[in-house]
Amino acid sequence: MGQKLPIGIQSFEDLRNKGFKYVDKSAILYKLVTEGKYFFLSRPRRFGKSLFLNTLESYFLGKRELFDGLAIAELEHDWTEYPVLHLDLNTEKYDGPIVLHNKLNTSLSRWESLYGSDEHEKSLATRFEGIIRRAYEKTGRQVVILVDEYDKPLLQAIGNPELQEAYRATLKGFYGALKSMDGCIRFAFLTGVTKFGKVSVFSDLNNLRDISMDAAYHDICGITEAELSENFQVEISELASKLDKTVEETYSELRENYDGYHFHYRDLPGIYNPFSLLNAFAKGEIGAYWFETGTPTYLVELLKIHQYNLSSIENEEVVSDVLNSVDIASTNPLPVIYQSGYLTIKGYDKEFGLYKLGFPNREVREGFVRFLIPSYTNVDEVGSGFEISRFVRSLREGDIEGFMERLQSFLSACPYELEPEQERHFQSVMYILTALCGYYVEIESHTNKGRMDMTVKTKNYIYIFEFKFNKSAEEALQQINEKGYAERFLTDGRNIIKVGVNYSTVCRNIDKWIVEA
Repeated sequence: MGQKLPIGIQSFEDLRNKGFKYVDKSAILYKLVTEGKYFFLSRPRRFGKSLFLNTLESYFLGKRELFDGLAIAELEHDWTEYPVLHLDLNTEKYDGPIVLHNKLNTSLSRWESLYGSDEHEKSLATRFEGIIRRAYEKTGRQVVILVDEYDKPLLQAIGNPELQEAYRATLKGFYGALKSMDGCIRFAFLTGVTKFGKVSVFSDLNNLRDISMDAAYHDICGITEAELSENFQVEISELASKLDKTVEETYSELRENYDGYHFHYRDLPGIYNPFSLLNAFAKGEIGAYWFETGTPTYLVELLKIHQYNLSSIENEEVVSDVLNSVDIASTNPLPVIYQSGYLTIKGYDKEFGLYKLGFPNREVREGFVRFLIPSYTNVDEVGSGFEISRFVRSLREGDIEGFMERLQSFLSACPYELEPEQERHFQSVMYILTALCGYYVEIESHTNKGRMDMTVKTKNYIYIFEFKFNKSAEEALQQINEKGYAERFLTDGRNIIKVGVNYSTVCRNIDKWIVEA
């Protein structure tokens, strides 16, 4: 009987004792614990951070038997047991300052029951300092501190500056114990989805090493192509059989949907999303498993606050400072979108130090765009698949009038508060539409200072769209003809349909279109 797939398993001890498959990351763990003391790692949710943290806990508790047969068994010879303080902030809904206070107080009270308390220690920070000191004094060994999802309260408070500032002040003082009690600490490792910078919780922790974009640790979480081939040959063969595909075709589909994460500018191998990969094996089909666990609403809030033009999202170039931290005073959504795993590094301009960003794979691109539909159109998430199918069928059948009428309906949800930004809203809705239709028909589109051109190819038709803003449909069609957009398709054999479209801010929608076949 083969090993079980560790879906949702975050306990390293359970994983090793109960017959679950484990992709061996112990050599990376050994490198980490022997070359430094204070570390921070940012990775997207469901990427294995909690399991890695729990593996660290087992290692520092000296549970040698759990590591038999792994790479670290040949590297480590001491297996010293240390006192471990493990704080997991991922289990609460942080909708008020008291929630964070209670969460920290619960952990402190548990540790105080083990190592004692002092009535003079009143604040959360001084109690934490006292626990670290007494744990060191009581055991004679330095303390290991592990913090999972340190940023959960801050992320849930995005859009609420007052609450976020309250959380920041609490966490900054609390984590400050790592610096004040340095002599009592053997090792500290903090994980999260984002890194909040500047005036945030890390401003005093200048000894904290951020390995989020360190080439040596790019594969600390997630699964590489080599690890996939080495550990999951049986599962891939079984999946290929269920999909009625060859093994090579199955590898290709897995790459398209779940590979493509890059956490460094060098041309290092891409990383697979482990949660989606394991679910695909378990359920025998390709699905959007990462998105089924929920997409944070704070992303949409940031996009709206910033009035971000979605059509730019796959062509963004940023400097490393933007990727490395989130400034709580800024509404720029890109750092959070990148660090949350919706965008990844696609290229690097060494001369100017610019990172090119893009979606890592199909699961993320399609899931992210589908998630945005209710916030930008009058279609809810449940009905989005049906609406896209109607758009695609209209194009395949040559029903351009039906396509344009549905487009009008799609655009009709522009809220009044966005009136000054109608052009940007129009661009964003068109991006959503083209991105989703592009999985079923061939679409070429680009945006240039408010002008969106789109070419759509189906089995029998080639559509050439030109969009104008507060001008006229006649001008749009005239541009198609004057610039000879159709000429490169004249020998194609398919029917060419030219469509000139105008968007009017008066009617807050497309007011006219002209079709020429």
